[in-house]
Amino acid sequence: MKSLFVLFLSFICFCSIAQTRKAEIVTNYGTITIALYDGTPKHRDNFIKLADQHFFDSLLFHRVIKGFVAQAGDPTSKNAKDTATLGDGDLGYTVPSEILPEKYFHKRGAIGMARDENPEKASSACQFYIVQGKIADDSTFIKARARTNNYEITEEHKDIYRTLGGIPHLDSRYTVFGEVLKAMEVVDKIAQVETDKNDRPKTEVRIKKLRMIN
Repeated sequence: MKSLFVLFLSFICFCSIAQTRKAEIVTNYGTITIALYDGTPKHRDNFIKLADQHFFDSLLFHRVIKGFVAQAGDPTSKNAKDTATLGDGDLGYTVPSEILPEKYFHKRGAIGMARDENPEKASSACQFYIVQGKIADDSTFIKARARTNNYEITEEHKDIYRTLGGIPHLDSRYTVFGEVLKAMEVVDKIAQVETDKNDRPKTEVRIKKLRMIN
């Protein structure tokens, strides 16, 4: 019965994003199709602007942690040396927080925006991550509540975390503004690459191009 319930929730989510803006992230590991949520318009519009400017083309997935996230969007990664430490590049502005954890959460395949420790929780203009995550259990939710200043994850979201996986302790802390629609297996493949002590892949994982497709 629980599996049917989760499938029903997934069907509702799919229907709700059917008319949203979509993009393709073409990498040297395969092509990922994503949807951008209309409920986070500042992040959606900023991402579309950068995609239309071809900003993401040739950037690296510079931070990859198996069971956690694959992160890209650092502008300094485009021509970075193999030994360079990446992750601090930005565009000189931030995107105001649109954190809506009751609606958009860190399930497997969620797309969020990185940020520093600013008190407003404003997002980086350009660095985004894709959640690979892990299957959660009750102990995961207890730890997550402690790390999210007592944010209580809904039971519906807990069912999805237990079944599909994700990163519950990021809820209420970072803006989720989209999700993977197709080719999550490419994200899983990227998550398997060997990394250095800074979580940078030792073999390049590069965005060949990122384009809006509708």
